[in-house]
Amino acid sequence: MVRKNVMTVVVPCYNEEKTIQPFIEAILKVQKDLKEVEIELLLVDDGSTDRTLNVIKKLVQHYPDSIEYLSFSRNFGKEAGLYAGLKNAKGEYVAIMDVDLQDPPMMLVDMYRMIQDPNVDVVATRRTSREGEPAVRSFFASLFYKLNNLISRVELAEGTRDYRLMKAQVVDAVVSLSEYNRFSKGIFSWIGFKVKYLEYPNIKRVAGQSSWSFRSLFDYAIDGLISFSDLPLTIASYLGFFSIALALVWGIYMIIAGIFYQASISSMNLLALLILFMGGFQFMCMGIIGKYLGKIFTEDKRRPIYLVREEQLFED
Repeated sequence: MVRKNVMTVVVPCYNEEKTIQPFIEAILKVQKDLKEVEIELLLVDDGSTDRTLNVIKKLVQHYPDSIEYLSFSRNFGKEAGLYAGLKNAKGEYVAIMDVDLQDPPMMLVDMYRMIQDPNVDVVATRRTSREGEPAVRSFFASLFYKLNNLISRVELAEGTRDYRLMKAQVVDAVVSLSEYNRFSKGIFSWIGFKVKYLEYPNIKRVAGQSSWSFRSLFDYAIDGLISFSDLPLTIASYLGFFSIALALVWGIYMIIAGIFYQASISSMNLLALLILFMGGFQFMCMGIIGKYLGKIFTEDKRRPIYLVREEQLFED
């Protein structure tokens, strides 16, 4: 049941013991400026290995009417945390935020005002800069958006954050897509609805370090690219056809050169080159196909997206 005049803020947490308290204090300041709705926090502990869960429990005791939580049996990843939070959110409006304060809480005031427009279903955010991030990460992030928008029918606005405020109808649409291999940025774009963007410059974490390594971000980007596009498979097919055609043309050229021009070509060097080229190409195609098959394999198992070890949620 949707709770009227309530904004549920979904906050995935993984090893964030140092950032939760400052985050709660910032949200409480927002509540003073946003009297039209009651803010409820749904903290999702994604199997943290530090004192994150203990900090959450203490905060629940201190703010029993404002904070609820879920705690996973292990680390299932941020996508699982987002899905669990949205599935259990009961507010008329639902926001998604990071706990590290890179998502400015005070923007919720403007976001709430904007979503009152009947022609706006979602108020999303995107960064206008990546100041403070490593240059390599910024480059590959920009490359990801350009590549995704080139090969996928689901277009992603560059710099888009998960930080957004949604109406309950939109949340229901997101939750209805219960696939195991989730890519929320793509899902948010795929479901449609009327979206309005708020822009802001990049903000550094308030404390601690990000749990996203370059490798994990790279893997996440690959998952995103193949989640909403089958173009890599098509490209592999075309490249395979092109390679066969090239080999035939090359073979005909060698025959003609040998017959009419008495050209001498080292067969060993040519054979080594062809084997190296075709072998590398075949491995590339097998990797692409294998990635898709792996997704099908995990989806077909129908395993739950997450498992809850303990929880304390508001009663309906």
